[in-house]
Amino acid sequence: MLWVKSFHIIFMVTWFAGLFYLPRLFVYHAMSEDRVCNERFKVMERKLYRFTTPSMILTVFFGGWLLVDYAWAAYASSGWLHAKLLLVALLIVYHFYCGRLVKAFQEDRNRHSHVFYRWINELPVPILLAVVILVIVKPF
Repeated sequence: MLWVKSFHIIFMVTWFAGLFYLPRLFVYHAMSEDRVCNERFKVMERKLYRFTTPSMILTVFFGGWLLVDYAWAAYASSGWLHAKLLLVALLIVYHFYCGRLVKAFQEDRNRHSHVFYRWINELPVPILLAVVILVIVKPF
């Protein structure tokens, strides 16, 4: 089970790395007025999203494995686990929303300013903090 937990954490870290960096690319892309730079941002965003998506899938896979083999039996009635699962679901929605933004940039349909993306960039931070605290402290 420690191997499964290790892989869950490894893929969670790579997923969050992508979720932190992708919206930062959106900030720079939205600020750019250079056609060559815009094309470079499109490539970077597409490749990062393609890298980040398998990390999300593997995080959910190994987390599900932990849930089925260990956590559900031990913590099914614990509120912290349900709160964590809700936050993970929100993070998955956020991930796919970022995918829609990648597609909008690819098609030159961006309608948001760099300020919007600066705010979007911050959304995973409180989720990460809350999930780590929920898992370690198990407050309820």
